[in-house]
Amino acid sequence: MGIIVLLIVGLIAGALAGRVTKGSGFGILGDIIVGLVGALIGGWVLSLFGLATDGNILYEILVAFIGAVILVWIVSLFTGRSRNATA
Repeated sequence: MGIIVLLIVGLIAGALAGRVTKGSGFGILGDIIVGLVGALIGGWVLSLFGLATDGNILYEILVAFIGAVILVWIVSLFTGRSRNATA
């Protein structure tokens, strides 16, 4: 996957995760970082279940989004901040 596609996937996944978990995004750079780290977490979680990515961009975004939500949830556990839309 090219670096531009990787950044776009990270941006989309991070923005979606930010909107779902806290009601707004993390800014462009924050969304990319959350999405990229989320892609690593999501890929790792899927590998535990014996699933692999197939190169489909929508599937990659879904995997990164799931991982990003897990990441934001874990961070909120340690920071003690609520990450829902009503906070």
